[in-house]
Amino acid sequence: MTDSRSMTAIEVSQPGKPEVLVPARRPVPDPAPGEIRIAVQAAGVNRPDVLQRLGKYNPPPGITDIPGLEVAGTVDALGEGVEGWQVGDPVCALLAGGGYAEFCVVPAAQCLPTPAGLSMAEAAALPETFFTVWSNVFERGALQPGEALLVHGGTSGIGTTAIQLGAAFGARVFATARGPEKCDACVRLGAERAIDYAEEDFVAVVKEATGGAGVNVVLDIVGGDYVARSIDALAVEGRYVCIGFVRGATANVNFFPVMTKRLVLTGSTLRARPIAYKQAVADQLKAHVWPLIEQGKVKPVVHEVFPLANAADAHRLMESNQHVGKLVLAVG
Repeated sequence: MTDSRSMTAIEVSQPGKPEVLVPARRPVPDPAPGEIRIAVQAAGVNRPDVLQRLGKYNPPPGITDIPGLEVAGTVDALGEGVEGWQVGDPVCALLAGGGYAEFCVVPAAQCLPTPAGLSMAEAAALPETFFTVWSNVFERGALQPGEALLVHGGTSGIGTTAIQLGAAFGARVFATARGPEKCDACVRLGAERAIDYAEEDFVAVVKEATGGAGVNVVLDIVGGDYVARSIDALAVEGRYVCIGFVRGATANVNFFPVMTKRLVLTGSTLRARPIAYKQAVADQLKAHVWPLIEQGKVKPVVHEVFPLANAADAHRLMESNQHVGKLVLAVG
């Protein structure tokens, strides 16, 4: 049955600066078979949203042009064939788009129960970063207890998540950040050592801390000249995982240490991955990470919550890099 209601959503009126994010009225979407419709109460803000606003990261085919890759709220309607959920259940979800709105639809496979004890704003800050960190640090990067992890951008949403999960699963965690306040935040989250990249050479610091061996895994959202330096920082059989490139998508790489240290250079994006893959990650998170959240051992770091209509202000803050953790939009 088609829903005749309309909703407020944030549109990208044209590629450009944050002010191109404007409220608009859209039809409430109907869930397709296998999908859940969520009455959104909070939506996470992420770097890919900024890229989409700039016209540099379009939604996959068939996905709404409304930005937003993660939400929390309550189940509003069930598509045909959906089991295990009921209308009114609290839920958080990873989306391919559509989160900056009062309602969204998402495959049920990409939904998780909101962990006990979290606010909706905190729950909305979970899916994008936790799916990304789990799939890249623990799957692609194969981080093991006792190994060393270097996280670039330690106070980003990805960084604050990677630090906490790395430490929770028994790794030695190092992180780069700018300035003493951000470095202190990384240490409070579980980093053994935070490296002020404006004042210190992260390669030298991690080599000294590991007795010259280097780290086993690097999670990089910076790219550019960090690629070659991260390779230098890796131990034998190390794994470099790139998931962003704030400093550029190209790099000059000396492959001699790649060969001699038998390194793995890899990377990934999440948005366009198949639903079955995202379901597999969701199952892993529910089994291994959700209990840690409910025990208070891991928690999303929410820097500020903005009203949905003020999405442009959230984007301005994200681009200023003055935040620690996640930015969230209050919707419902």
